[in-house]
Amino acid sequence: MKKKVILALVAILVLIQFIRIDKSVPTVPEGAKDITASMEVPSDIALMLKTSCYDCHSNETVYPWYSNIAPVSWLLGNHIKDGRKHLNFSVWSTYPDKRMKHKMEECAELVEEGEMPMDQYLWMHSNAKLNSDQTAKLVDWFKANSH
Repeated sequence: MKKKVILALVAILVLIQFIRIDKSVPTVPEGAKDITASMEVPSDIALMLKTSCYDCHSNETVYPWYSNIAPVSWLLGNHIKDGRKHLNFSVWSTYPDKRMKHKMEECAELVEEGEMPMDQYLWMHSNAKLNSDQTAKLVDWFKANSH
């Protein structure tokens, strides 16, 4: 009985590997520009955004090796889809001015409270962790651009 259960679990794990996540780059409205191309972003801020935010909040996601292993890939795919839905730096220029300012306020709040980058992301991407100086600088930049 125990052997049948183990074999069934192994079979399920093998079969779910065929259910892949969508890694295609989303279509972008014509003329849409990335935040770094549509507004003045200091190079150190741009680097922080790319290192700590872009995998989930842009169309420039770099998929790690484990994005090919279900069910972890499903969780990752959902995080990316949800992240882009809430904020996508790749289409920043398509946001109305009011929305841009609101997103800046939200970013400042989430980074300041340590909610972004998410802990789950930092487990595998330690280079994305912001130190206190980086956090302060990024929060100040977001706040300065939210008015």
